[in-house]
Amino acid sequence: MPYIQVRGVPHYYEWIKKSSSAANKPVMVFVHGWGGSARYWESTANFLSETFDCLLYDLRGFGRSRLPQQPTGLSYEMEDYAEDLAVLLDILEVSRIYINAHSLGASAATMFLNRYRERVEQAVLTCSGVFEYEEKSFSAFHKIGSYVVNFRPRWLLKIPFAEGLFMKRFLYRPLPTAVSRAFLKDYLDADYEAALGTMLTAVSKYAAEVMPQEFAQLSVPTLLVSGERDKIIPAALGRKAAQLSERVDYCEIPNTAHFPMLEAPEVYLERVCKFLGIGDHAKI
Repeated sequence: MPYIQVRGVPHYYEWIKKSSSAANKPVMVFVHGWGGSARYWESTANFLSETFDCLLYDLRGFGRSRLPQQPTGLSYEMEDYAEDLAVLLDILEVSRIYINAHSLGASAATMFLNRYRERVEQAVLTCSGVFEYEEKSFSAFHKIGSYVVNFRPRWLLKIPFAEGLFMKRFLYRPLPTAVSRAFLKDYLDADYEAALGTMLTAVSKYAAEVMPQEFAQLSVPTLLVSGERDKIIPAALGRKAAQLSERVDYCEIPNTAHFPMLEAPEVYLERVCKFLGIGDHAKI
């Protein structure tokens, strides 16, 4: 498996490319969300690889990007993950990109868009939004979340139908068992410090104050996609974020929840391709 050292942490990455008559295809970078890995972007990247050279990578502390034994001195703020991406692109000598990011990864991508706007052509943010800070509910979320992150026994993989139960809260339409099982495995494999740290920073008073400002500052043409039935980041939060900048287009995919790209891939790809101006270059 290909790895690259990014700020002292070995990051897993992979290219999905298809041969084409085009000499230099543009690059699209895919950024996954909390507890996941680049695996769940593979089907979307495979389709879009007709037009783009697709770069997938696992965020620091997730998937196959394991943290080293010694402290790195890096934080789990979204700004730090945005900087990870900038360094990764520098090492790979990729100067300008398109971004397709999901959930927590979309928060980090938003930070990247505002700090490195000259490096991005267009962006797609899936299941992202802004929220208001409520001390009691946030404290309760952090307390319960800490228990959940701490209790991740490997024997869950041996329980029949555990993957379906695990994914139920995230979905409106069920996914194939193998896909849901990969999600569960990624969640169980996530580094404890990274899983807890990103949960605390992404859902915080600071994030509630900063993310509206970040969306308002966006100057890169951006599509924000929400799942109509999303319980993790409700569509209302996506609509609210999209209204903060005239550079953001918004679309809502019916009868999908937190993974519209997997629950309704045909609709998702149609909306994304229309925004990117790809046209009917391939059958969806």
